[in-house]
Amino acid sequence: MAELKEMPEVRIAPETLLHWGALWRGCEPESKRPDRFNKAQGMEFGRVFDEAFGQALATMLGDIPVATPSATALTPAQADCVEVGPTRVIGGIRPQNYDVAYRPDGPRVVFDSKTLNDQNSIRKNWQNMINDLASEAATVHTRFPFCLVVFIVVLPAPALPDAQRRSIVSTLERLGSRKSELDQHHLAEAIALVVWDPDTGRIQTPSDSTIESVNSSIQLSALHHRVHRCYLERYQHLPPHIS
Repeated sequence: MAELKEMPEVRIAPETLLHWGALWRGCEPESKRPDRFNKAQGMEFGRVFDEAFGQALATMLGDIPVATPSATALTPAQADCVEVGPTRVIGGIRPQNYDVAYRPDGPRVVFDSKTLNDQNSIRKNWQNMINDLASEAATVHTRFPFCLVVFIVVLPAPALPDAQRRSIVSTLERLGSRKSELDQHHLAEAIALVVWDPDTGRIQTPSDSTIESVNSSIQLSALHHRVHRCYLERYQHLPPHIS
């Protein structure tokens, strides 16, 4: 059995985001239109965040293995591992695939990354994304109220309309406010908003006025603290952990 550790911060290297920024700007041969990803690129871009979160979670859980799940399997391939890839969970509302999961005895942590990759998509699909976040949280929590539901929402800075910034931030702060297993099912335990600059590979901070408050709960730099604290409160002295 593994000993729980502090969860490291979820980090994405600027050079990684610069590579994706070149694709987003249309500077690479495989790019089709500037200032957006195609569907396949958008899915692969989201996986960058899935892998970063999965590795940080595996470190917190005692440096356990990271495995690739079967998309239809209802149990993990190994007894104690973090799965990165489409992971099937049968929730109280519907079956749902999550991008990362830890489910040694049923789901304890599930994670999804959500990307909107151009201005039209943000304007048209933002409310649908909010509905998806709430539904994904509710379908797990109705069957597994102790499970941690975590999201990272990723938006390119040049495509984020100024008029929507405040409503996006306040909505995600409310939606990511679940502290107890007795709280409402549609809330998530932790949400991070990542607004990234394709020209510098930099993730914006509160000083960039994307997130209004330096103490905002949806900063990426705060995500690991929220996940670690919540996991300890619910599972610290339970198997498969030794402390």
